Amino acid sequence: MKNITLSADESLIEAARARARAEQTTLNEQFRRWLETYAQTRGRMDRYEAVMNGLRGKLKVGRKLSRESMNER
Repeated sequence: MKNITLSADESLIEAARARARAEQTTLNEQFRRWLETYAQTRGRMDRYEAVMNGLRGKLKVGRKLSRESMNER
């Protein structure tokens, strides 16, 4: 694992540490979780766009369903 150094307002860091303690974790662990989510966001968007592009032109929008027709079995 690699270490990095971040700078932030001292009161913000202390507030974040207090929240992490309340959630029975550490600020370090919370940052790792955030970093993982942040790094994967582009990949998720790319997959979403690929699915949407694959569906384009393949779906047909029909009439609007009434409440009765949606509840039919």
